[in-house]
Amino acid sequence: MIGTRYPSEMEVYEDSKTGRRITRLTSQGVNFHLYFTDNSFDLGGDEIYFLSNRASGDERYNIFKMDLNSGEMEQLTDEPKGVVYNTITKTPDSEFIAYKTGDSLKVLHSHTGEIRTIYEDYEMNVGHIHISPDKRHIGFSRNEKVDVPSDGGPNYSGFKERMYAIKDGRISVIGIDGSGFRDVWKDTHQLSHFQYSPDDSTIAMFCHEGPWNYVHQRIWLLNMETSEVIPCFRQGEDDCVGHEFWTRDGSILFDNRRAGHDGTISSRKTQVVTAEVRTDQVPYFGFADRTGHVYKKIEMPFYCNHYHANNDNTMFVGDGIEDIVLIRVIDGKAELVSLAQHNTTWKYQRSHCHPTFNWQGTKILYAADTDDKHCNLFMVDAIF
Repeated sequence: MIGTRYPSEMEVYEDSKTGRRITRLTSQGVNFHLYFTDNSFDLGGDEIYFLSNRASGDERYNIFKMDLNSGEMEQLTDEPKGVVYNTITKTPDSEFIAYKTGDSLKVLHSHTGEIRTIYEDYEMNVGHIHISPDKRHIGFSRNEKVDVPSDGGPNYSGFKERMYAIKDGRISVIGIDGSGFRDVWKDTHQLSHFQYSPDDSTIAMFCHEGPWNYVHQRIWLLNMETSEVIPCFRQGEDDCVGHEFWTRDGSILFDNRRAGHDGTISSRKTQVVTAEVRTDQVPYFGFADRTGHVYKKIEMPFYCNHYHANNDNTMFVGDGIEDIVLIRVIDGKAELVSLAQHNTTWKYQRSHCHPTFNWQGTKILYAADTDDKHCNLFMVDAIF
């Protein structure tokens, strides 16, 4: 029920491998934070917003917020169909939270508690959504419905099959008040990872989704007013690119794992689509500007599944196969230290750690599970 409060489940412990102090924020049911291209932390640093099934006990997830000082949690939505994983976003100050439930796109105004349905789509699947920095519009991907398992299933089920099956993908926009819906871009590929620039409501990016070594050109920049599309980092044959996100200064960071990497990980702790992985090329981070020009590369000879950057791009957090790691860059060289063992199963998208910095760059939030019925949130200090 909306407004229900839950007592703190916080527990501080010492990681057995690194000796770091870890705060487990939740312990009951399945809990996971927003996708790493968003940020679950409030700008003030004292609250996080997350999804949990603690009110239903089944596969229906609703939105909660947690006071990081007291650990107390409050339920913000009570959707009978639950909130769809990866189809939730919020403004940095948490004033507006947009999410998908069933075939409906809704907006929660956190100051008043009002929830409005602004869009319904029974013909196509609404995917990754994002709110413009001026808080006027919500952009999102839409893809035709196909007879392939949807995202979020175990071990990237249907990942490659969806890429081949979808021939109608779109980037759409609607006013945050529900007015002015239109398609900004139509494509013949599966589209995902829609994200507005953090400081320019006219510029966004999206991706052609699929195994990284199958996708010819992953990242695209889109002018939301003119519908002009340009490639960001023109890929070559040996480029396997993904997990792109906007940095705080308005650049685009992407992970280029080089030839033979499909960008997946399974509960077997191996790639899902491509069995043999080449290791003769060094992965790197690419930094691109909003014209798609790559102005810097940093070699990252570490295998992590997702990365996130701090405020000034001097430190990065990643989820290695076993550990949450912190990476700092000094004179163009990357150094790595383990922060904690996460021990996640990697079975579901919700159990991917997706570590993210808070807005101050001092704390790191991540998720990890132990089985199908337990996934919890953890926090650790961002100290190298």
